[in-house]
Amino acid sequence: MRRLRPLLRPLLLGLLLAATPLAEAPLRAQPQDQGWVPKRNAKLQALDKVTARITILETPLGRPATFGTLRVIVHACNARPPEEVPDAAAWLEVLETRNDSRGLPVFRGWMFANAPGVSMLEHPVYDLRVLECL
Repeated sequence: MRRLRPLLRPLLLGLLLAATPLAEAPLRAQPQDQGWVPKRNAKLQALDKVTARITILETPLGRPATFGTLRVIVHACNARPPEEVPDAAAWLEVLETRNDSRGLPVFRGWMFANAPGVSMLEHPVYDLRVLECL
């Protein structure tokens, strides 16, 4: 067992780093570093859980989109090259404007189209996911 401890330490460190939340990744560490292609527009799907209303939002980078009491600003949107499996990753900032017209931050970080559960908006009324980058 003592011989295994030095071998397990790097493995456990690797698992810990892999489990680090992607929402905390700095804006400079964009997914384009691993073969992602920057795009100028994002296509998002917004769900109102109370009314079951689904809305598709197409928004350019840096321009706020509104859904219910949410204000969504896409700061970066990257897609995989055409020869690879389709995927999209967007750096989003989501503000709740119900009680404050300036907006209170409820989400800030990367969302991935093929892995929406990795980093998601946790809101009692609304759900939001990335569909694609255009």
